[in-house]
Amino acid sequence: MMMMRALPTAAGRGSAVAVACASPAVPRRSLLLSTAAAALQAEPVRLSRSAAGASAKLRASPPDAAQAATAAAFASTEEAFAWAKNDNRRLLHVVYRVGDLDRTIKFYTECLGMKLLRKRDIPEEKYTNAFLGYGPEDSHFVVELTYNYGVDKYDIGAGFGHFGIAVDDVAKTVELIRAKGGKVTREPGPVKGGKTVIAFVEDPDGYKFEILERPGTPEPLCQVMLRVGDLDRAISFYEKAYGMELLRKRDNPEYKYTVAMMGYGPEDKNAVLELTYNYGVAEYDKGNAYAQIAIGTDDVYKTAEVVKLSGGQVVREPGPLPGISTKITSILDPDGWKSVFVDNIDFTRELE
Repeated sequence: MMMMRALPTAAGRGSAVAVACASPAVPRRSLLLSTAAAALQAEPVRLSRSAAGASAKLRASPPDAAQAATAAAFASTEEAFAWAKNDNRRLLHVVYRVGDLDRTIKFYTECLGMKLLRKRDIPEEKYTNAFLGYGPEDSHFVVELTYNYGVDKYDIGAGFGHFGIAVDDVAKTVELIRAKGGKVTREPGPVKGGKTVIAFVEDPDGYKFEILERPGTPEPLCQVMLRVGDLDRAISFYEKAYGMELLRKRDNPEYKYTVAMMGYGPEDKNAVLELTYNYGVAEYDKGNAYAQIAIGTDDVYKTAEVVKLSGGQVVREPGPLPGISTKITSILDPDGWKSVFVDNIDFTRELE
């Protein structure tokens, strides 16, 4: 797989961090099973694997009556795409792997100001999950950290870019992070070609965070940036299969890259997906650290059909997860980035 060439300044930066922040008390929630974590269990890459294993397919569930009925649900592709646009969707959480869960929780709570929402250990499967964010999971986009027993390092690869966090004052936030031992890789200042004040920092595993000045936002965890090899193809896919809207698109010929913001609502009120195309780069090494985004839907069966009609790959056919009633389906976009669609009602029940 072709490695990424040198990237423009805005596309991401930095190196690892060591912090010594106090660990918060850990709330526990019964036997709640994360849908995204359950999907990861079926992947060989969930445990330490090579970067090539990161895109391993999930085992497909056998078709059921609901899936069979859905196959004939749409009279045309236009009807299918219109349904996706009107489906009740939002970004639920982003899943990625870390080498030291307690260290990462300290950084996110003490340095980034997140709250530890829940933590769950699954000794029989040899992994632990922690959910962190800036508000309840039923109304906010959050992160799901996965620690696999005995695995202390992962390859982030060249395809993943960064997460975005909106704050009232970038300069003050950066000084707090620096005081807590975090590494600042881009000092506060206007974004090149614009007026928005930004900075870049890294977490202990090397994941990059863009800090954006956006006072009063209801959704501080506001972006996930991924690099794609064909931006027009990616935009078309996310509009049709995901039902997302192209919020804006900006070309930066001076730095040889183009970005497109995709989402389910305005950037100042919702988490969005930032797709970045670097001129002349058609493929990226995705590593084995970043996993997937979970998205809510009213119907996972129809979602899977729309994905197929849009040219995407369904790597886990829609249906309930073994042992629980939560229905999901897992898909790959044309660049190989994975998403898990989760039934909205089932997800709400999980959080009760």
